[in-house]
Amino acid sequence: MYKVLMLNDDYTPMDFVIHVLTRFFRMSSEQATRVMLHVHQRGVGVCGVFTYEIAETKATQVVDYAQKHNHPLQCTLEKD
Repeated sequence: MYKVLMLNDDYTPMDFVIHVLTRFFRMSSEQATRVMLHVHQRGVGVCGVFTYEIAETKATQVVDYAQKHNHPLQCTLEKD
């Protein structure tokens, strides 16, 4: 299993991060807000734990979606 980690940056708006978390990780608005604040305050946060293929797909989807919207948001994988 692999964790999808979201990395903090100084440019991506908080509302966009919440939108990404609800869209790609199916989080509630409250849960997405908690994860977003954790990423903002700690520099990194866990979006979810998945099989390698699913984790890789979700991380790629987030980065591609962010780039399409001109945001530098990044996700990485880490073995759980």
